[in-house]
Amino acid sequence: MSVLVSRPSGAPLLALTPGEQLRAGRLPRRMTQLMIGLILYGLSMAMQVRSTLGLDPWDVFHEGLTRRTGASFGTIVFLVGVGVLLLWIPLRQWPGLGTIANIVVIAVATDVSLALLTVPDSLAGRIALLIGGIILNGIAGGLYIGSQLGPGPRDGLMTGLVRRTGWSVRLTRTGIEVIVLASGFLLGGTLGLGTIVYALTIGPLVQFFLRVFTVDLRPVDAG
Repeated sequence: MSVLVSRPSGAPLLALTPGEQLRAGRLPRRMTQLMIGLILYGLSMAMQVRSTLGLDPWDVFHEGLTRRTGASFGTIVFLVGVGVLLLWIPLRQWPGLGTIANIVVIAVATDVSLALLTVPDSLAGRIALLIGGIILNGIAGGLYIGSQLGPGPRDGLMTGLVRRTGWSVRLTRTGIEVIVLASGFLLGGTLGLGTIVYALTIGPLVQFFLRVFTVDLRPVDAG
């Protein structure tokens, strides 16, 4: 067991094997936090979609590949996820229960949320939905990554790079989002104001909420 990233305040993220993730303690609290985080993440994605002010960078990338290949959006999301998981190998990043749950729960939560949400009539309402969705996305990321049950494929790329390079979560997440956004735009994906706001703010948001929500799994010193 090693520290993936440590911060002046807040518990450290640990580099845990799948078995260690389940044996690390505080499992009921962590499972609950994981599921809440994933559900809120799906809701946050739907909020951004219904704002109609721009997709997040990964979905710009997915849309660009869809236009280039003719494959369905869902097929591209799946294939990109597999490709990102392969990038975990040189980073020695371990998948976990949260990695699998990420794929299933977020998909279901997004579909349910899209069925319940409608596009606001006013621009002010759409802007509010966008801003709320981005902030909620940061909160949700802090919750499910901080449960220490394994990040999602794309978040695992971020945490693996943080561990291997020593870069901050903020710098690493923002860098990934900007690179993915630029690639998606060059492939023909749709770019909007919300895309730019998301790319520039999600790194600082996730770093902040990880300090708040990361579950401390360090052994208690009995003195």
